[in-house]
Amino acid sequence: MTDLTGLRMNVAALKRVDPYVKDILETATHVALYTFNAINNEWEKTNIEGALFVYSRNGEPYNSVLIMNRLNTNNLVEPVTQGLDLQLQEPFLLYRNSRCNIYGIWFMIKRNVYVLVQC
Repeated sequence: MTDLTGLRMNVAALKRVDPYVKDILETATHVALYTFNAINNEWEKTNIEGALFVYSRNGEPYNSVLIMNRLNTNNLVEPVTQGLDLQLQEPFLLYRNSRCNIYGIWFMIKRNVYVLVQC
């Protein structure tokens, strides 16, 4: 499969989740999502893991992050808005969204090559 064919397939898959997908900006082949439990002051693994896509959209918000879940049909779609706070703590990308939920995206890293998503 050529890169262009793979890109078209990924865009088509993303459009089933978000019909406003325009272009894929960045990808990571495997990530896992964690959520911060403030009551217990600990991280909890969610049931969301799979390929991560940072993509542009044809409407507001103009960028989003999507984890295409391989475990079930619940995907993560996180709009990139002004209220999104990001912090890199390798191999995690930590963020707080506009609803004040705190998440950590764990990146599967090969040969100490770290992936940084810049929004």
